[in-house]
Amino acid sequence: MGRRNNTDVSDFILLGLTDSYEIQLVLFNLFLLIYLITVLGNAGMILIIHLDLQLHTPMYFFLRHLSFIDFSYSTVIAPKTLENLLTSTKRISFGGCFSQMYFFIFFVATECFLLASMAYDRYVAISKPLQYPVIMSTDVCWSFVIASYMVGFIDSTITVLYMNTLNFCNSNVIHHFFCDTSPVVALLCTNKRNVEITILILAGTTILVSLIIVSASYMPILATILKIKSAAGKRKAFSTCASHLVGVTVFYGSMIFTYVKPSSSYTLGKDQVASVFYTIVIPMLNPLIYSLRNKEVKNALIRVMQKTGSARNFR
Repeated sequence: MGRRNNTDVSDFILLGLTDSYEIQLVLFNLFLLIYLITVLGNAGMILIIHLDLQLHTPMYFFLRHLSFIDFSYSTVIAPKTLENLLTSTKRISFGGCFSQMYFFIFFVATECFLLASMAYDRYVAISKPLQYPVIMSTDVCWSFVIASYMVGFIDSTITVLYMNTLNFCNSNVIHHFFCDTSPVVALLCTNKRNVEITILILAGTTILVSLIIVSASYMPILATILKIKSAAGKRKAFSTCASHLVGVTVFYGSMIFTYVKPSSSYTLGKDQVASVFYTIVIPMLNPLIYSLRNKEVKNALIRVMQKTGSARNFR
């Protein structure tokens, strides 16, 4: 097969998850339901945190940004996936493919360090409660959030700009349901090994550094909890970080399984299942994890509903 420059590739074909029309309809309804729950859950979380003054704390400041990121990277993937499940062409433009890849990497890398920032926040809250208001000031919180977005910007910019300068073979068929790095790299004709190494370094560094921060935060948290004598005190201390710990485990587990390996070890079935989990399911789970296990969020929801009802009665 011959070779042509990427500028000659006008579009790609996303094969999706299955060729069966019946299964595609089932997946469309399932993914649509999940996406609607994702939008409502994350938008609701942002709104509740914004409206309830008692949630204007560093923990919920980070959680509001986490909800925005989950909503954003789900929206980068889900609408196009839903469209392709109903159409036979399953095409995505060259620019659309790389835009989807860019924003997906941007939001996922940002979430890694945002979760690390939330872990540090929990460390200060449990291990240094008296110094918490000083250490986790508004400026510090904004610094953490801006740094997280900067990491996402650097990762996505380097990856996409580098891949955009390379050549693709005649095949424009992507064996995936969105423009992820591994299946797109598989279409490259030259410098494939260099791209794999670049992606592995960027993804590995992002995940490893953020995981080190998470681990370094939770080790003293665990030590502090173990020093508490009463069982009730231990439960109360652990409950403040349980939701975050569950979210971290689910998110990092799927990221490590998918990205911290060379694209040559990419397996269509397993990686697609993992991709569905972290692109479509996890953004839905996060608001449920942080709301169902959090009494403060539940109480805030009740207060907001009561205020809304009182306002309507007043009118």
